[in-house]
Amino acid sequence: MLTFTALGPFQAWADGVPLDLGGQRQRAVLARLIVAGGRAVPVNTLIDELWPGDPPAQALSTIQGYVSRLRRVLEPGRAPREEASVLVSAPPGYALRARPEQVDTWRFERLAKSDGPPGEVWAAMDGALALWRGPALAEFADLTWAATEAARLEELRLVAIERRGAAGLALGSPTALVADLEAHAAAHPLREEAWRLLALALYRTGRQGDALAALRRARAVWRDELGLDLTAGLQRLEHDMLAQTLPDIPQTPVADRPAADAEPAASPGGPPLRVLVADDQALVRAGLKVVLAAEAGLEAAGEAGDGEEAIAAARALRPDVVLLDIQMPNLDGLAAARRILTAADPPKVIMMTTFGSDENLYAALRAGVSGFMLKTSPPEQLVAAIRAAAAGDALIDPAVTTRLISAFAGHTDPASPPALAGLTDAQLDVLKLVARGLTNRQIGQTLAMPEPEVQGTVRTLLDNLGLFERAQLVVAAYESGLVTPGSIAAK
Repeated sequence: MLTFTALGPFQAWADGVPLDLGGQRQRAVLARLIVAGGRAVPVNTLIDELWPGDPPAQALSTIQGYVSRLRRVLEPGRAPREEASVLVSAPPGYALRARPEQVDTWRFERLAKSDGPPGEVWAAMDGALALWRGPALAEFADLTWAATEAARLEELRLVAIERRGAAGLALGSPTALVADLEAHAAAHPLREEAWRLLALALYRTGRQGDALAALRRARAVWRDELGLDLTAGLQRLEHDMLAQTLPDIPQTPVADRPAADAEPAASPGGPPLRVLVADDQALVRAGLKVVLAAEAGLEAAGEAGDGEEAIAAARALRPDVVLLDIQMPNLDGLAAARRILTAADPPKVIMMTTFGSDENLYAALRAGVSGFMLKTSPPEQLVAAIRAAAAGDALIDPAVTTRLISAFAGHTDPASPPALAGLTDAQLDVLKLVARGLTNRQIGQTLAMPEPEVQGTVRTLLDNLGLFERAQLVVAAYESGLVTPGSIAAK
């Protein structure tokens, strides 16, 4: 049986025997298809991502050569004219056809997101963590798509560690957990759940002083790194420990679920999200429509070739989300975004850029777009951005965000909202975390607030500041000085 491993050294295996996958770029083609999770990856995307910024003239034929050689390695018994069944052609690109149990990253994700009673969760998380043999996709770390996927898998791994710890506490086994949880909290000191679980494990083993000391360490780190006190949940835990009022029987956490930023699935039977694609390049539009067609719960509502067409299509088709190129003929994406967003009940707008100027990008952020994505972003990141925008969150490519914040933090605008006087401490805490790019669910976990309460606070912030989009809150936080570029360095 063919198997593929990416949670550690990247390798393909045939019945346990390692296969020769060729040089790094050829290996990167297979790795990129694994990251796509079985979805088709357009050839243009492969070219852009294997040679970022400077593809060779013969890039297309080189990719075809890589695919041909990989097919011979993966299916040595295939007849010359027989269709490939593993690395398949999926116009306008290629896809990997495999079962979840054949790919360690796919199997890991399925286990990490599974649920059930504590015993089943413990077994699932144990199995998921056992699949890791080192950093994910490490040999491709200089490629943006690989670094993004590695970070996502690492977040899932950290959540799996915490879910395993919570299950262990619920099963009454705190002593065996202390060492692992101590190492986890020390390595990731900004994770509330790491400190909560460590403190509980210490307390359950009769080490009340050590448990309180752990919470004091957490408080010091949070004040230094975030400018925040302990969350309400950790403060309650500290109070209950001091009062010795914690229940004798461990309680399974209510929010025992997968990673906070895991991509939300489309509602079964619900209407799909309708997406308008606006770009002056027909190939880009075609590639984006392929991505939408391959994703359950998304559909292309239409397309436009310039800013004027985008405005007309947005009015006529009433999409949920508009993917808008920032540089187009006749009317550029920035002007089009402003006009689309001033309409009654406007759609969410995600701006796409290749190198767009900082001035234009920052102006679009002020106008209220729901995200920035580089055209070289992997399809799964684009899908996540669409879903985040439709849900009222903002997803901005880190490569764009870092440049913008460094260039424009503290540069006020005459039309920007007034100072933040009058906001409560709780509202300011939420605003700080919005500015760091956290979703409502992540903010809820960080501040121990129910997600609906976070949503209500975000709406109140928008109303109080006279804004209408989450991305504008990011601008307000930086322009007011509430958050500075240095404060997100540890993110």
